[in-house]
Amino acid sequence: MARLPQLVVFDLDYTLWPFWVDTHVEPPFRRNRDGSVRDSNEKIVRLYPEVPDVLDRLHGLGVTIAAASRTGEIRGANQLLELFDLTKYFAHKEIYPGCKVTHFERLQQKSGIPYSEMIFFDDEKRNIIDVSKLGVTCIHVQSEMNLHTLTKGLETFAKS
Repeated sequence: MARLPQLVVFDLDYTLWPFWVDTHVEPPFRRNRDGSVRDSNEKIVRLYPEVPDVLDRLHGLGVTIAAASRTGEIRGANQLLELFDLTKYFAHKEIYPGCKVTHFERLQQKSGIPYSEMIFFDDEKRNIIDVSKLGVTCIHVQSEMNLHTLTKGLETFAKS
């Protein structure tokens, strides 16, 4: 089997879900009787369809998973992770405004995992550029996080 990263890190906005939590939706969020997650305006909020499968696949491989988000809507982002039942997958969460490099420095300190053993999925090119300077394998998520993107990312990591 190909070499796997020790830590897989995901951005949240436009990587795991199709919106910015601080501008496109209105926290607080809640789960409706029908199982849907809604914001305070009753707007249905969804993940990208394959995100649970992606996290499940990594979890099954025994890989540690983390979230790194620069959102100012810290409470809302954490609330969505809970409502979507994703908190169980994330060993580490760095969710606050600032530079992604800071998120990764803290992830490295907390986990003890070297940057060379990490892979990062994000939709924003500037974050990819910043974090790749640390020696992290970075994958630009161009449409949405899905199993194909995960597989391609893991292949890229294995070759690095």
